[in-house]
Amino acid sequence: MPPVTRPEAAAAAARLRSWVVSSESVAETVASVIADVLARGDAAVLTFEARFGHGVRRLRVSPEELAASVAELDPAVRAAIELARDNVAAVARAGLTGDAAVVLGQGQRVVSREIPVGRAGVYAPGGQAPYPSSVVMGVACARAAGVREVVVCASHPVMLAAAALCGADEAFRMGGAQAIAALAYGTESVREVDVIVGPGSLYAQEAKRQVFGQVGIDGFAGPSDLLVIASADADPRLIASDLAAQAEHGEGTVVALLTDSQQLADATQELVRASAMGSAADRGSKDAPQYLAPVVTVDLETALSVSEHFAPEHLSLQGAAAEALAPLVTRAGCLFVGAMGAVAFGDYVAGSNHVLPTGGAARFASGLNVRHFLRRMSEVHVDGAAAAVLAPHGAALARAEGFEAHATSMEARTIGPAP
Repeated sequence: MPPVTRPEAAAAAARLRSWVVSSESVAETVASVIADVLARGDAAVLTFEARFGHGVRRLRVSPEELAASVAELDPAVRAAIELARDNVAAVARAGLTGDAAVVLGQGQRVVSREIPVGRAGVYAPGGQAPYPSSVVMGVACARAAGVREVVVCASHPVMLAAAALCGADEAFRMGGAQAIAALAYGTESVREVDVIVGPGSLYAQEAKRQVFGQVGIDGFAGPSDLLVIASADADPRLIASDLAAQAEHGEGTVVALLTDSQQLADATQELVRASAMGSAADRGSKDAPQYLAPVVTVDLETALSVSEHFAPEHLSLQGAAAEALAPLVTRAGCLFVGAMGAVAFGDYVAGSNHVLPTGGAARFASGLNVRHFLRRMSEVHVDGAAAAVLAPHGAALARAEGFEAHATSMEARTIGPAP
């Protein structure tokens, strides 16, 4: 085969990628395993372990077993694990500040580089109403990350204007699952992207889930939600206005007040009932949000515990005692502190991003930010002196895993060239 030229590079890469076994070949089996574990819990896991694993009788490993495993470890392997642990941790800590270089104890230098993706797709919902704010959230963030090409899915003139003002390179009149598929795989007129971000309909979000792996995604943005934790001195009028504002997102939206004051709960509920949100719920409108009756807790710490378990997309703290809880909040897509901080400011002009984790995903996911458009790559420099120190440890660990060629490859760096 003749040498590959630069115009043929993409096709050559595609040929190499085609040799990889597709995950689709095991999709049905994996789905059945997941369904069984959801239905039967430990019993299902033990059944599959007996079939595919080692036939264990108890899943959890006791602290005594963990301690015994260390005591029984080969000293050379233990030393290798501890060295690997310390080196990986040191590089990881250095990487917290962006691009960083660290010289480790054995002499090797590891450079952590953050590199923006080459091309990003921003999806903004536009089926029932235009959302130029979602265009802003996606494009401005991608540009700040240094993405070379940013494309937008939008049709409405105000959304197209937002795309132009924020510096998008291309815009395509498409939406729904078909738009996500086009961005992920490309068509005659749409070149594929590396990352797709942005909220949208359930169809668009499910499409993002299904194309993940072909491209990166920011997450699954489902129905919206807002929890307000308020102390007795909070203003029920402002709380009710925040609940009503979030409820405008329509069907499936969950909004609720958590408070230790029955008086505040009653006053807020009365205002909610009198609002358009309450009227829609009373009429049984299909677009009505799910407004939960105020949850009165014995104290605000309990209210915070409820919120931490719920992991809301938006959390608002109102009233002096409630606002004091801010440092203790760990599970929220975005936290608003103080009565003047209307959650709606975050949707538009506060500067925070309104593309946030929903459905409890704030337990593990972040709102849209520059890191969704960046990938981290390590650049490793090992000289002869460092290789001589590292090789025995690396070889011991490789042989413990059964990889003799890995061990030999490292040890070869400590032997002079053949005569």
